[in-house]
Amino acid sequence: MNSFDKNGSEYLEKRAILLLLVAVSLAFGWILLPFYGVILWGAIIALLFTPVYRRLLTWLNQRRTPAALLTLLLVLLIVILPFALITASLAREAAVVYEQLQSGELNPARCFRGVFNALPDWVTALLDRFGLVNFSTLQRRLSAALVAASQFFATQALSIGQITFGFVAHLFITLYLAFFLIRDGDAVVNAVWRAIPLMPAHKQELFEKFATVIRATVKGNLLVAAIQGALGGVAFWFLEVPGALLWAVLMAFLSLLPAVGAGLVWLPVAIYFFVTGAIWQSIALTAYGVLVIGLVDNLLRPLLVGKDTRMPDYVVMMTTLGGMAVLGINGFVVGPAIAAMFIAVWHIYTTTRMGQGG
Repeated sequence: MNSFDKNGSEYLEKRAILLLLVAVSLAFGWILLPFYGVILWGAIIALLFTPVYRRLLTWLNQRRTPAALLTLLLVLLIVILPFALITASLAREAAVVYEQLQSGELNPARCFRGVFNALPDWVTALLDRFGLVNFSTLQRRLSAALVAASQFFATQALSIGQITFGFVAHLFITLYLAFFLIRDGDAVVNAVWRAIPLMPAHKQELFEKFATVIRATVKGNLLVAAIQGALGGVAFWFLEVPGALLWAVLMAFLSLLPAVGAGLVWLPVAIYFFVTGAIWQSIALTAYGVLVIGLVDNLLRPLLVGKDTRMPDYVVMMTTLGGMAVLGINGFVVGPAIAAMFIAVWHIYTTTRMGQGG
């Protein structure tokens, strides 16, 4: 009877500890939720630059803090500084485009009228079915959209100081966290390793899969995005498209979407060239977009992302799109990482079940 009471007491204690563990873990996650992006990118920086840190650690006679500080300095020089310079140039160009819109030097309504007048009959008939064939109606809607955009721009301009402060604060927290994860990353990994109740081989599989997918997704997608944005920006600059840097950054951002990304920018511009009579510009931009910009996506992305993650291209594409739809820009990392963990956990489950004869 005493043995039964003792076993029952131990069982209740284990259940209580488990419930308490779940409760405090959920509470901890809830507290950190506003900083999930900061934590994510701090961990990504640590994961990507840990090999550099280990090499510096050898050169500095195992002095961890100086090696971590030098690694963080490299992050600032290689990643943060170029990003800041591009952002400053982008802000200047955005201000110029905004002034041209306000002064009337850049008139989207006039350009839109030229496109509308050049449309073939079957297109205008299709627009007529949706009640859009009247140009005045289209112009009113375009003007309303421009007014809304101008109001949004003005609102953001008023709060630019707050936005800058918030960005700098988040950047500081990200780098601060990255420093400790780089310096003490092995201790963190060992603690997580001990806490996961799986066989060592299964834990090794999960850890390797996670690290490989994060590295491949970030390095591969960002490299493809940067190359496509740069190539598109050069083409727009050569063709004298206003705001080439703005379009280049937009193409780089949209290039995070596999297969369709940059084409959402250069294809409408090529169509605009065609309907306004700039035939050779339209043909040149279309050929350049398909053969050069598109080739980067078709060749490099599977090579840099799909090959290392060992996931089919369609899985990478769907999880990237789904992740960005749910989590925004951070989703292009989180989506494929969740997919990789899904595949790895199911593989562990099936192999374990087969090993048990189930």
